[in-house]
Amino acid sequence: MLDAVVVGAGPNGLTAAVELARRGFSVALFEAKSTVGGGARTEELTLPGFRHDPCSAAHPLGVNSPAFRALPLDRYGLEWLHAPLPMAHPFPDGTAAVLSRSVAETAASFGPRDAGTYRRLVEPLLARWDTLVQDFMSLPLTALPRDPVTLARFGLAGLPPSTWLMRRFKDDRVKTLFAGLVAHVMAPLGGLATSAIGLVFALSAHARGWPVARGGSQAVSDALAAYLRDLGGAVHTDFEVKRLDDLPPARAYVFDTSPAALARIAGLGDYYANYRYGPSVFKIDYALDGPVPWTAPEARIAGTVQIGASQAEIGTALRAASREGRAPERPFMITVQPSVADPTRAPEGKHVFWAYGHVPNGWSGDLTEAIERQLERFAPGFRDRVLARATAGPAEMAARNANYVGGDIACGAASGLQLLLRPKLSLFPYHTPHPAVFLCSSATPPGPGVHGMSGHNAAKAVWRRLRQS
Repeated sequence: MLDAVVVGAGPNGLTAAVELARRGFSVALFEAKSTVGGGARTEELTLPGFRHDPCSAAHPLGVNSPAFRALPLDRYGLEWLHAPLPMAHPFPDGTAAVLSRSVAETAASFGPRDAGTYRRLVEPLLARWDTLVQDFMSLPLTALPRDPVTLARFGLAGLPPSTWLMRRFKDDRVKTLFAGLVAHVMAPLGGLATSAIGLVFALSAHARGWPVARGGSQAVSDALAAYLRDLGGAVHTDFEVKRLDDLPPARAYVFDTSPAALARIAGLGDYYANYRYGPSVFKIDYALDGPVPWTAPEARIAGTVQIGASQAEIGTALRAASREGRAPERPFMITVQPSVADPTRAPEGKHVFWAYGHVPNGWSGDLTEAIERQLERFAPGFRDRVLARATAGPAEMAARNANYVGGDIACGAASGLQLLLRPKLSLFPYHTPHPAVFLCSSATPPGPGVHGMSGHNAAKAVWRRLRQS
């Protein structure tokens, strides 16, 4: 009998399997797709030689993840590559606010009225970043806080809605950049703890950047899988699990799936019936014959570029997708240009580029025109650079990854109490009513992103149970 079986080979499932194998437990992992990866894959979606990431591409949480940093993933081919700027947020007048590795450079881009405010906000937290991120990404606490004072200070700044945080700043450009940071998790700007989202992304940029993985996001998953095999773990692909009886006998079963899939497979009935799924995205992967012709010079050297002309425009787009059930006319967009940092992702002189805008869960329309109209506002002539495009709406996103219910790439709405208490109101979010079944996906804390911390935290719950039995 195995000690543990993991279902789903996304970054969290892979991390949970690795953490258990590192502690001497026998582990087998089962994945329905033909390759491991979940939301961290790389494919030629458009033309030969253009390597695209179907979901995640930039990894501010990955490079800062305590789980990943504790593993020898560099020995298995994972290399982080950095663009000159982690992130830029351009405006229609050709200027831009930026997140730089340097706090001073970032503050300077915010202008003299807000530079000091920004530095006073982030510098004390940045000085204790490594312990803060470990404490924050282990909530609810799987261990005692390493730095309770800094965690409390972060909580005081982060628990209020992001609209409160933005009141500290005078320049609308700074407020717009922070609104864009919050929108990465598709959370309403006025929601509980949304200030924490903006702060984590900003601090991540200053601490270690927003890099891409050399060769594509698949490198993250492949490194985890290779390490797991070296630890003696088994990886089985093309194996769809429909019920627990499909799996070999084990002392524990760990699911990197949506709560709905776990309930169906493990026979938990309506245990997760109140779990809410959030908005989806409409994503386009582009093969370009040259770099994106951004008007703002800063955007040309940034790995990630946020697109939203104002805080109000971003808020309107989020409300349309999350509350009003319609696609926004001017979508807020997250775009990534991996080949700025990694020229190997495209043939010489060419580029890969992706962009997505938020749409309602399960939406069936086509946002291509609205996305490209937005891009032309900030990069006139963009359409002339397009060699090929691959589009994916909610149905296609869900087909690529079953965890994306209705196309929700966050595996659950990141709003209200569900932003903090996922998937249920419980001090033991990784446990289920079945004593041998655990959940480790992005539906558990600390939530969405390629960081492996949900898997890491769940593995702690599993090995504690195994050692008791």
